[in-house]
Amino acid sequence: MGRLDGKVAFITGATSGIGRVAAELFAAEGAAVAVAGRDGARGEAAVAAIRAAGGRAAFLPVDVGEEASVRAAIDAAVAAFGRLDILYNNAGGSRASDGPVTTADLDEVWRVLRVDLVGTFLCCRHAIPPMARGGGGSIINSASIMGAMGLPNRDGYTAAKGGVIALTRALAVEFARDRIRANVLVAGAVTTERVLAFYDREPALKTQWDAYLLGLAEPVDVARAALFLASEESRRTTGQMIPVDSGILIS
Repeated sequence: MGRLDGKVAFITGATSGIGRVAAELFAAEGAAVAVAGRDGARGEAAVAAIRAAGGRAAFLPVDVGEEASVRAAIDAAVAAFGRLDILYNNAGGSRASDGPVTTADLDEVWRVLRVDLVGTFLCCRHAIPPMARGGGGSIINSASIMGAMGLPNRDGYTAAKGGVIALTRALAVEFARDRIRANVLVAGAVTTERVLAFYDREPALKTQWDAYLLGLAEPVDVARAALFLASEESRRTTGQMIPVDSGILIS
C-alpha cells in the first residue's frame, strides 16, 4: 500500500528538477499526479516515465503568474482525476540579474515576485475550494534559506520567499477548519540542473557548499520531505517551516 493511495496531487514546476523527482515519487506512492509546468516536451516525458512505471499522471500546461492559466490547469486536474488532495507549489527560482535592493534589475524583481509569491498565492486560491469539497488536503509551499535568514545579492528572491513563508502560516490558520494543512519547505542549495550550471560558472561556491555541514542536497532529499508533508504521516503538522538545508539555519 502506497503512502498516497487514492490521493490526487497537483505539482507546479514538475517538468524538471525537484518537481519532476517529486512527481515520480508521489506517483510511485499511489497518487495520481498533475504534472504542471510550461515546458510541454519535458512535461510529457515526465508523464511517460510515470506511466511506464505503472503510475497515473497527466501533463497540464500552466503559467503560475497568470490567474486564468492557474484556474484552467487546476480545473483540468479535478476533471481528469475527480478530486484534489495535494498542492505542491514548487515552481520558482532566482536569476543572476537579481541583487541588492539598490541595484537589482527591476524586471527580475517583478518576475520573481510574480512567479514565486503571486504564483503560490494563485495556486492556493484555486486549489483550496476543491480540496475543501473533498474533505481537506495538504498544501506544500517552497521557500529558501534566503527567505528565512539574511543573505546578500538576491533581495528580490529573498522578499518573494519570505512572503511565501508568511503566507503559509496564514493559510494554516485560515483553513484548518476545512482540514487543509499548509507547510513550507525551506531548501538550501540543491543539485538541480540549474544550480549545477551555476556552479560550473562559480566552482568556488560549490566547494563551499560541499564542505558545509551535511553538504549539498539532492532533489530527492527535498522530494522526500514533500512526500512526508503530503502523506497522512504529517496529519497534525501545519503552519511549519521545514528546513532541508544541510544545517545552515542552525549554524
